[in-house]
Amino acid sequence: MALVLTEEQTMLRDSARGFLSSEAPVAHLRALRDQKDAKGYSPALWQRCTEMGFAGVLVPEAHGGLGLTLTDAAVIAEEIGRTLTPLPFLSTSVLAACLIAGSTREDLMSMWLPKIAAGEAVVALAIDEAARHRPDHIAAKAVASGSGFTLDGEKLLVVDGHVADLLLVVAMLEEAPAVFAVEPKARGVAIERTIMADAHNAARIRFSGVSLGREALVAGKAEAAALIERVLDAGRIAVAAELLGAAEEAFARTLAYLKERQQFGRKIGEFQALQHRASMLYCDLELARAALLQAAERVDDGKDARMAVSVAKAKCCRTANLAVQEGVQMHGGIGMTDAFEMGFFMKRVRVLQELLGDANFHDNRLATLSGY
Repeated sequence: MALVLTEEQTMLRDSARGFLSSEAPVAHLRALRDQKDAKGYSPALWQRCTEMGFAGVLVPEAHGGLGLTLTDAAVIAEEIGRTLTPLPFLSTSVLAACLIAGSTREDLMSMWLPKIAAGEAVVALAIDEAARHRPDHIAAKAVASGSGFTLDGEKLLVVDGHVADLLLVVAMLEEAPAVFAVEPKARGVAIERTIMADAHNAARIRFSGVSLGREALVAGKAEAAALIERVLDAGRIAVAAELLGAAEEAFARTLAYLKERQQFGRKIGEFQALQHRASMLYCDLELARAALLQAAERVDDGKDARMAVSVAKAKCCRTANLAVQEGVQMHGGIGMTDAFEMGFFMKRVRVLQELLGDANFHDNRLATLSGY
């Protein structure tokens, strides 16, 4: 396991970095926030990202996508993290694409995967029901009714849920988890947009007696649990990569500031205490990158990656948190102002820490998988 990017992945990283840094810097997120944009992301920008292959990175070639690896998707997610660009990449191109492609529903694949690859559809996974990620505690319930099912329950923190063209809802069916495809405009579905602290999108969705046909069942109790876990781990790698990208950018900005800011007649980067802190953060970033690449490569190689994924997510959570805290502190008072962009990175990191499990969740998962 090389734990380094291939030449093709390096080219993908460079092209994504060049495009996003020029077309969607942090100022893009600030503008959407200040304008209180109804969608919370730019469909025009997403279409341009689609032309570069972002949307279909994990969609099989047979359905119009690139059919690349999770490591490739992580490369793109890292660059999105560097610019904090609000895009339906995690919700649609990673979580939804993995779930639909990993199911046994050929009709669902034929209908939705080409739309995802073409950037024509936003698909959201609705699984969490509390402020904390607890995928093994699902209260939403589907009951067999006539020729279909009746769905009841509530979901929180549904990323891009308010702009979704399709909802993939996890609910209990006969005491086992199942996944259902639900039309957002179906009777009994109530969607409330909830803008997160970092100005990115999420939604609270209530399902009240929603009638579903038999065809709405994407994955039943025989396959759903394993499929959900694989999809969540793919999403966790993407979130970890975005955390790493945000941390790397915060660190780069802090280093630049240390080299230019003068105090007591000297550049503050000459002070040994700050040099030590910067060195420790650099080492932490390299460890986080290694953990992330190991997890992504294990998934791509078809190995059991659950422990590696939890190590990567926990490490990237803690490293990114340290990076933004050091960034704010080393910048001093200006680091706390809204006019300065470091605060945007701190808020985004805080949200990403919680998405699909924070460090404590993954510490506990790692211990459980280890037999404790």
